[in-house]
Amino acid sequence: MVRIIDRRSDSRNKSAVNRQRFMRRFKGQIRKAVADAIDGRSIKDLDNGESVTIPSKDLSEPHFHHGDGGVWDQVYSGNDQFAQGDEISRPLGGGSGGGGKGASEDGESEDEFGFQLSREEFLDVFFDDLALPNLIKTQLAKIPEYKSHRAGFASDGVPTNLNLVRSMRSALGRRLALSGPHSARLRELHAEIEELEAQTPRDDEAIRLLKEEARLLRIKIEAIPFLDTFDLRYNNRVRTPVPSTQAVMFCLMDVSGSMDEEKKATAKRFFMLLYLFLTRTYEHIEVVFIRHHTVAKEVDEENFFHSRESGGTVVSSALDMMRDIVQERYASGQWNIYGAQASDGDNWENDSPRCKELLSQAILPFMQFFAYIEITPGEPQNLWREYEKLVGAHGNFAMQRIEKYADIYPVFRELFKKTLV
Repeated sequence: MVRIIDRRSDSRNKSAVNRQRFMRRFKGQIRKAVADAIDGRSIKDLDNGESVTIPSKDLSEPHFHHGDGGVWDQVYSGNDQFAQGDEISRPLGGGSGGGGKGASEDGESEDEFGFQLSREEFLDVFFDDLALPNLIKTQLAKIPEYKSHRAGFASDGVPTNLNLVRSMRSALGRRLALSGPHSARLRELHAEIEELEAQTPRDDEAIRLLKEEARLLRIKIEAIPFLDTFDLRYNNRVRTPVPSTQAVMFCLMDVSGSMDEEKKATAKRFFMLLYLFLTRTYEHIEVVFIRHHTVAKEVDEENFFHSRESGGTVVSSALDMMRDIVQERYASGQWNIYGAQASDGDNWENDSPRCKELLSQAILPFMQFFAYIEITPGEPQNLWREYEKLVGAHGNFAMQRIEKYADIYPVFRELFKKTLV
């Protein structure tokens, strides 16, 4: 086998470029490994990337090898050189031969190739060409709040913003401008008076007239106000947007008797997808877990997915608790609120209209986005039929159904696919 070694000098960032090229080539295998990785992870387990293994059969590379030379001897039917039973000699040189799984002649073989995805690469692969929906206030993970900053001076404002130095400087400039001609004339009069007093008696009529004119000029100069409203200058403040990079994610799940472990595992996968997705947008994310049957309860993640309870279903109890928590902890306007609700749709018939009203009036007005997924292989339940009435009226509400485990990722992509603004 001929081996060709590239001895060209490595350019800057060559390794990064090669890694990106490698990931593009094996995108399918990497995506599958990433999708399988979250089964054993916690929702918040994002500190590490993921180990990806590429099978050896997918690692074949084009290579050079010795051929049979420029002259080929082949046997065709009806030839005049060989008869039946003749032995044909083996071709010279090393042919490629048929591909088999046996050991190679020179003792070389290839193992599976493993490498480590970083956290950012893990997220980029997992959420390829997705985007947060309805980014009305948010652009590239930032929701604008406003903070006042100094921006020059203004001629009007409130007394607390009065700038004394600028106001006095303006007053001084105004007085100098208005009194300038009078002061110049006053200096001329003083010079003329001194000249006349040296030549004529002090009670001369001409001197008296000049002194009277000088007195009137001094009165005019003194009449100029020391500080006028025109001189006042105020610190000008403008409101500029500052990024808010914190969000809260509400996870609501039905744990009644009809929600078996498989449905809970499906819900966990969806919640984890949403959390991972939000980490691409917000630096700090809090997660609130609310589980319910007839009564809602805020719990930790372990109890949320693994605690065993049974009973009927009253979905409005979870929505009531979510509304109260938003008002108590996250009503300051500094939080971007997201919600996801997972249920099999089986709800007390009279409770579903109340759920619709709670979402429409008390929850959705404060939400960036709220997603409802119904995990059931059968027909849509009464909760689904009530929630359908909200889809057209609220742009920050979406709903999808999951019938089998394989539907989770397509449903998630449908909920959060990129939209043209």
